[in-house]
Amino acid sequence: MADAPAGAITVDEAVARMLALAASRHPGTETVDLHRALGRVLARDVMAGHDLPPFANSAMDGFAVRGADLSIHGDTCLRIAGTRYAGDPETAAIGPGECLRITTGAPLPSGADTVVIKERVRVEGHVLVVSAGEKAGANVRAAGEDIARGMRALAAGEVIGAARLGVLASLGCAHVEVTRQPRAAVLSSGDELVMPGRPLGHAQIHDSNGFSLAALAAEAGASLVHAPLPFRHVRDDRGVLREVLLAAAADADVIITSGGVSAGEKDLLPALLAELGEVVFWKVRMRPGMPVLCGTLGRTVVVGLPGNPVSGVVTFLLFVRPLLRALQGIAEPSSPRLHARLSAPIAKRHDRAEFMRARLEPHADGTLGVRVLPKQGSGMLHGVVVADALVVVPEDVRELDTGHVVEVIALPAGY
Repeated sequence: MADAPAGAITVDEAVARMLALAASRHPGTETVDLHRALGRVLARDVMAGHDLPPFANSAMDGFAVRGADLSIHGDTCLRIAGTRYAGDPETAAIGPGECLRITTGAPLPSGADTVVIKERVRVEGHVLVVSAGEKAGANVRAAGEDIARGMRALAAGEVIGAARLGVLASLGCAHVEVTRQPRAAVLSSGDELVMPGRPLGHAQIHDSNGFSLAALAAEAGASLVHAPLPFRHVRDDRGVLREVLLAAAADADVIITSGGVSAGEKDLLPALLAELGEVVFWKVRMRPGMPVLCGTLGRTVVVGLPGNPVSGVVTFLLFVRPLLRALQGIAEPSSPRLHARLSAPIAKRHDRAEFMRARLEPHADGTLGVRVLPKQGSGMLHGVVVADALVVVPEDVRELDTGHVVEVIALPAGY
């Protein structure tokens, strides 16, 4: 199997160059309604304007009591002075020897510091009987115990998921400042490609890369410039490709292309990008995806991905996804790497880093295993569907035995 060509750079160097391009391009910000903030990236820290919870309240259904009234040796009898529900606007208070029936979330009445749950008491008319052993201070949520007023609740660079959306709502944020989504143009090249729904002619295949890469770009937070269509198909024609590239660069922060980056007669992109803009790198010492290309057209970053479907997906996840996330100001744009033990031996026959599709195997003893899938061909897209991880095999490694601890990249859920 062929080794990496002269001039090819390492995967780590390619990632570093991509992130350097992102660092030199500030995304800008915008303010969006909270109901449109899911998946967006916070542009600045969010400071709590009030305590959360804003008042001491009951964590359970039961009775609010004074801890000092509770006996440690026998039953405690308390007069039930009333009931307090969540949302009651009236103030309430209890004195010595009194208690108040209370529901979860209701404000703790003045004088009370403890809630005894209803399952642990008995009621005899208007008297509450509490058995010995109840702890003072139990079942109460103190004001500010989750987030105190003035505390940084969320940090710039965090992606707003469901939990963060809830925190923003709890703090009363109807609007939130987020980074602008990078605009991405996805171009799928190849005369052999036909859109799904159209009949295949001789030597033709349906275009899958355009859909996969556009979906990955959207998942990474990009706004697709060719919407409502996810991508644009481009013929293998130098004049057409030149025109489409220049038009896309006028609209997009990032251009993602599929195909046309190797060394064949119709691999037009490397020379065309060098003519129109600047090549940052071309070819990375990796498998699959060695001919990946990166450059710029003015302020637009151009990333040319190989046309083999698996190569396109892997190089997108390694290079384009971190680029798009970094352009949004995400603090840790690259996917975290895990460690797992091989469930079977693996081998490779080249001096490039390899990223093998695999399945994670959690074990009952708390350890993590990983099994490399048998089909690793760069045209086998279904293998990417089956996989949930990539096993990283370094450049200088040729064989790894069962049980060897390897670096693993977990694939995004639902990719």
